[in-house]
Amino acid sequence: MTHYFDKEQTAPLREEIIKVHLFNKEFQYLSASGLFSREHVDNATKLLIEKCELSSGQKVLDLGCGWGAVALLIGERVSGLEITASDVNARAASYTRKNAKKYKLPIKVKASNLFEKLDDDYDVILTNPPYVAGRETCFAFIEGSFTHLKKGGNLQLVARHSKGGKVLEGHMQELFGNVTTVAKGSGFRIYKSVKEY
Repeated sequence: MTHYFDKEQTAPLREEIIKVHLFNKEFQYLSASGLFSREHVDNATKLLIEKCELSSGQKVLDLGCGWGAVALLIGERVSGLEITASDVNARAASYTRKNAKKYKLPIKVKASNLFEKLDDDYDVILTNPPYVAGRETCFAFIEGSFTHLKKGGNLQLVARHSKGGKVLEGHMQELFGNVTTVAKGSGFRIYKSVKEY
């Protein structure tokens, strides 16, 4: 049995249509079996889309993009972003690409195990890491982000505070030397760390 955080998916392909109501608009996206939150936008991802801190012109990475919810929707909030979406799951990258094409969005999409195929530095990295994959995997998200942020850039990570989020917040503090809470909702928090050097 494969998980949504595995590179290749062996589950039979079953497509879903997801209707998303955000920013006074309705969007319809394609999703599929073997992808994270394949039938809806989960509460953590919704919080990240609505409350992450972004400015026009920033180079943004959606790390662990799934079918593309964050990458596809943050541009509705903030214009002029340069967005890259990546996921280890090749099927996820494929569906993010399909959804971006449907809405004619200039999102770069990469199938990449963490930063393996990403050679850029970013102003902002956004992630809802796969805590079910284990603490070490989530730590790798944080450590890789630190390496691939520009000086002054930031990582914004969403997690359930009472189920692992506090541990991830502590690791961000340890690595970056700072961490703040950007937003809270439904038991989730967005933690933000800035690369100061």
